[in-house]
Amino acid sequence: MTTTTLASTTRLNPVSRTLPVLLALEDDAEDVGRLSPDDRLTCHVHGRWIHQCVASPLHVNPVTRHRWCRSCATALTVSVDELSGAVTMACPRCGHGESTASARLITACRASLAAARAQAATRVA
Repeated sequence: MTTTTLASTTRLNPVSRTLPVLLALEDDAEDVGRLSPDDRLTCHVHGRWIHQCVASPLHVNPVTRHRWCRSCATALTVSVDELSGAVTMACPRCGHGESTASARLITACRASLAAARAQAATRVA
């Protein structure tokens, strides 16, 4: 099975879609194997942009290491600065906790933030 990445051309053009439409499109794309759950810009659980709810305990997964520091067995803290676009995750104990899964989640959050900004700008224009 081949899945897309954030750089893929099949990214569903988030700027031209409302959040509810993009949620449905990403659900469908994920269901048929065209989109990896790690690359979603929306959260099917919370019905929001992923950067808006990534700090929820529901987004911590010790098995896949999403927002999880294996060495400290602790959930990573999340910081999303909507003004600068910065997204960071770090272990509150050791300051580290990097993993491939968390790096993909950070990338998805940055893309989600950019898409939400672009969508807001098109509504204003």
